[in-house]
Amino acid sequence: MADTLAPVVRTTTRLPLLDVLRGAAILGTLMTNVWIFASPGSEWSVLQGGLGAPDPIADPSAANVAEAVFRFLADGKFLALLTVLFGVGLAIQYDSAARRGERWPGRYPKRAAFLFVEGTVHFVLVFAWDVLMGYAVTALLVAWLLARSEKVRRAAMWTAAGVHLSLVALATLAATGTADSAPDGPEAAAVELYARGGYPAQVAFRLENAVALRIEPVFSFALLVFLFLLGVRLHRAGAFTDTAEGRRIRTRLAAWGLGLGLPLNAAATLGGDDFFLLGRYGAAPLLALGYLGLIGMALDRLWIPATVTRALGSVGRTALSCYVAQNLLCMLLCYGIGLGLADRLGGSGPWWVMGLWAGVGLVLAAGSRLWLRRFDRGPLEAVQHKVLSPRRRSPA
Repeated sequence: MADTLAPVVRTTTRLPLLDVLRGAAILGTLMTNVWIFASPGSEWSVLQGGLGAPDPIADPSAANVAEAVFRFLADGKFLALLTVLFGVGLAIQYDSAARRGERWPGRYPKRAAFLFVEGTVHFVLVFAWDVLMGYAVTALLVAWLLARSEKVRRAAMWTAAGVHLSLVALATLAATGTADSAPDGPEAAAVELYARGGYPAQVAFRLENAVALRIEPVFSFALLVFLFLLGVRLHRAGAFTDTAEGRRIRTRLAAWGLGLGLPLNAAATLGGDDFFLLGRYGAAPLLALGYLGLIGMALDRLWIPATVTRALGSVGRTALSCYVAQNLLCMLLCYGIGLGLADRLGGSGPWWVMGLWAGVGLVLAAGSRLWLRRFDRGPLEAVQHKVLSPRRRSPA
């Protein structure tokens, strides 16, 4: 049973680092998702072999090299970073409840349920590869673990890591031990649906194929648990604070994450499609920790221009709204229900896709900054706060 929390005392000052990291993670996930929107068959192409990156060794053209590097730097890394930060946010909520002397998890299950509903709506109406539903389920388990002892959390964290790595290893062995039977590309019906089909048909398609389209959070559930708990540990170690210890942790994360993550991810990428799972779900989270440390070091040493810091911080403060908005914008720009850019520009090279990412990113940065000049929270964050805030009883 969850007990009344003992007070948690924190004597450190928070950096704008968390908001900047969230902003980078949101825009970074779009660096991967934009290729889904821009590909023939879109959301279904992920399962149909339609998202293969070019081989810059076989064809070292400028376009191929640019696309390969762009996708290498993003795939799985920023999603892992976002997951760690979600665990940090959960730990902060736990600390806040502790300072108020409230029982835990208290109202948090309602918050998780609301996030699951938001994710379900997002999945059905906007984007099949939503992360919010998986986060909501994982958060319920981790919230329960936060009320347990450090020994229990440590055992759960490393057990989750072991289960996940075993699953990835078995899946990779299965992929390398079987003949290549992957489809040559997305089904013609899926290509037609996203290029010229109506919006109700796309919604119906997601619902009809919900089991297949929801496979990622099921496959990676143990990884989500590990990264959530890792975020909790980093928060409690002071990794995001403006202290000598915080700067030391960030430097070590950058050194180890980049030093090991870059070569391991490069090896998985060079291994080809058979090592895709190992790269995205095995090596990518390690490089994500390197990104976390590198961004923290860059802020510590004022390497990032103030304009960029403010832009990323604004996106980070409105992370939920920006996450949904970027997918909604890409849907309207790429699918046939909108401008249909994926069909009109298909086969013209990768530059327009990277330009699309940059354009949507700039819109989000500018829009979030303008919004926060007038409001304290993003639009979806405000709705969540209004729904979940305890209602005050009117006087009798």
